[in-house]
Amino acid sequence: MASVTSPAVRPESSRNAIGTDKHTPKADQSDPPRKQQKDLTKAERRALQEKQRAEKEAAKAAGPAKGAKGGKPAASTSSAPQKKQAGGIESSKAQSTPLKMPRDAGQPTGHDQLSQSRGLRIFSHFGLQKPTSHVKGDIHPVIVRLGLQFSSFKIVGANARCIATLTAFKSIIQDYSTPPNTTLSRHLMTHLSPQINHLVTARPMAVTMGNAIRQLKLDISNSDIDMPEQDAKDLLCKRIDDYIRDRIIMADHVIQDIACKKIKDGDVILTYARSSVVENVLLHAHAEGKKISVIVVDSRPMLEGKNMLTVLSSRGIPCKYLLLPALGSTIMEASTVILGAHSLHSDGAVFSRAGTALVAMMAKHHSIPVMVCCETYKFSEGVQLDSFTKNELAPQGDPLSTYPLVCPKDDLTLQPLPNLEILNPLYDLTPPTCITAVVTEVGIIPPNSISSIPLTLGR
Repeated sequence: MASVTSPAVRPESSRNAIGTDKHTPKADQSDPPRKQQKDLTKAERRALQEKQRAEKEAAKAAGPAKGAKGGKPAASTSSAPQKKQAGGIESSKAQSTPLKMPRDAGQPTGHDQLSQSRGLRIFSHFGLQKPTSHVKGDIHPVIVRLGLQFSSFKIVGANARCIATLTAFKSIIQDYSTPPNTTLSRHLMTHLSPQINHLVTARPMAVTMGNAIRQLKLDISNSDIDMPEQDAKDLLCKRIDDYIRDRIIMADHVIQDIACKKIKDGDVILTYARSSVVENVLLHAHAEGKKISVIVVDSRPMLEGKNMLTVLSSRGIPCKYLLLPALGSTIMEASTVILGAHSLHSDGAVFSRAGTALVAMMAKHHSIPVMVCCETYKFSEGVQLDSFTKNELAPQGDPLSTYPLVCPKDDLTLQPLPNLEILNPLYDLTPPTCITAVVTEVGIIPPNSISSIPLTLGR
């Protein structure tokens, strides 16, 4: 028995030995390439990786074709299956590689692509301009025209926008007729709401406009129900005229008188951009016979200081015009800095044209007093910590269309690029620590004492 079983065992062991001999050459064949890869240079490794990557892509592209060939083909082949296989290969290649669409096939080019690229993700909450050509609802023609003027920045400035809005509301009120079974005090505000929404669509609402509209709502709600309709409309228009006269026009005159007392002969006044209040203060000081000179600092893309420069120089006031980057070499010549404001928060921070904070900070660094001229109807009850929470984008312009260039302009034209983002914030926030005093129609107030003013003055 042992002699019979032993030969049976020996072949199995010999088979195992043979099996191991068959596997050992494969292991020996796989080891040398690994050893050789260590000896390759970086260039050779890179070439090898590219070759392997190309082989993988070719294998992926040929995958559907192999699957189609794996089935049982028909006895008589035609060109139709071949076209299907070719189509499968092309579709797989299209899926593996990104599709490059031509610019004319749907991608925005030129100004459209540049306008779409303006919406940076971190600044997407800024007030982007919206198309106002399509009017929704029953919108008065005066509001449609005013919305176009707002969106095209033909009416700029907190005071100008507020006066234009209230004047348009006067036309709406005069053309309004109360529907039956209702009263003017209840239905007029419903009629004004879509008009206000249209203006907000054209451009974000300013603080001055919001305060004026709240006062108008209060006047409408307090109107007498028993008063005839025409008399009630005339009374509301008179209230609007009183608001414009008392809170804007007369307030500016009082601010002029107060600020001029702080200006002396020989003073060099530095101002930034253009503010209607500051412009009137400088003109009033010059009319009183004070010998002053003005440094107008400006910045792109609005370049509002040019208009102020034109007005002041036409009245005979010596002026110097410079852009914001040159402020550091000129600010030491100034004796006083007078700035305007878009709004004034309850903590004393000034929300004004972008670049105002830089001017105020540099003036504080050089110990130059900073006065901010601001009407009380620009006061805001809210507090804003920075200019990124709420802001607005300025209109775009050709950066090379204003100043003469040494080299031809054709060589420096900026082409719209998909990776070029243009961002022009319209406002910035100046901390109260950089402001010496705030000049209002109720007097000169320290910025830290703004909250002590009654809230009714800001409405």
